[in-house]
Amino acid sequence: MVKEFTQDDDDLLAELGVEVETKKVVSRTPREERIIAGFEEIQRFADEHGRAPRHGEDRDIFERLYAVRLGRICDLKECRELAEPLDHQGLLTGSVQTSPTDTDELDDDALLAELGIEVEAPPITELKHVRSTAEKKSAEDVANREKCEDFETFKPLFEQVQKELSSGLRETRPFEMKAEIEKGRFFIVSGQKAYVAEKGEITITDQGRTDARLRVIFDNGTESNMLMRSLQRALNKDDAGRRITEPTAGPLFSDQTIDGDEASGTIYVLRSKSEHPLVAENRGLVHKIGVTNMTVEKRIAGAHLQPTFLMANVEIVATYELYNINRTKLENLIHRIFEPARLEIEIMDRFGRPVVPREWFLVPLFVIEEAVERIKDRTISSFVYDPHGACLKQRA
Repeated sequence: MVKEFTQDDDDLLAELGVEVETKKVVSRTPREERIIAGFEEIQRFADEHGRAPRHGEDRDIFERLYAVRLGRICDLKECRELAEPLDHQGLLTGSVQTSPTDTDELDDDALLAELGIEVEAPPITELKHVRSTAEKKSAEDVANREKCEDFETFKPLFEQVQKELSSGLRETRPFEMKAEIEKGRFFIVSGQKAYVAEKGEITITDQGRTDARLRVIFDNGTESNMLMRSLQRALNKDDAGRRITEPTAGPLFSDQTIDGDEASGTIYVLRSKSEHPLVAENRGLVHKIGVTNMTVEKRIAGAHLQPTFLMANVEIVATYELYNINRTKLENLIHRIFEPARLEIEIMDRFGRPVVPREWFLVPLFVIEEAVERIKDRTISSFVYDPHGACLKQRA
């Protein structure tokens, strides 16, 4: 039997000249814990992909976030000192392209904002664009707000906009001019999304300026019958005020290569060999649809180690070569078309953490083939997938 040392034993060992190591409990601030947790996510990415995260519009949004975050950790002395003891992969000593905007805070919202992406309350951070109480009151004084009685009508619109922001289909840009305020447009003001549901008749003010009465719905379930110029002033005064762009995939094809286009791209369709009950029961219908600039064989290497491939090997069902096409915009468009059939599934990664892959769809192969044909004849943007009829249908 091995005898455990007591405090008296420590004293005896000390008399014999044997040092007894005392473990110290390290107390960290919430911010330090957040920095460490953020660096560990970067490490998991490096383990899965065999490299540090990189910048680039053609990269997955999480990789872009990790790349900016890694740059911040390298740049800020406090962050670097916290992460260095954990850096067994040499991530901090590699060549890191940092983001050009300096900041003293390591916050995912701020990092995503640098990528032009707005998010709603990530789990481990606090929004940095949430205004102070005084600032909020000042913005709300522009017009009286009241409860939106038919908010359930508008709630799906806000949810869809958030999905399109997350996928890159929409972007946030600085507000520039009053002409951007039109019925059906979305904005971000005082930390809230705002939707222009109605726009009244254009009038001329005593100062000779145009104005109109608006019905503006906010994502917190309130509304305001504010003047167009009042919304304009609120957006101009708000440093974090933004307009949300319209959902357009942009030009997919080009006779000549331009910025963002590539000489070629490959659409790939995969079938999972996972034994997850949901996948096994629908194996003939569950497909991963993606676009890559590398060989598909290289893209799926080590699939069984990656949550995006359901932690299982995959079968290549079909590939389609396309030329002079913007891969990122095409992939976003394909995913938007098949959004109604997106597979809701949670997978545990190698570290036992839950992950929800976003590129798997419950859709038959023949519909995917039809979608590819419509991509080739450039009519795809007019269609959406109907899960009830298992077919593509034209948008209303």
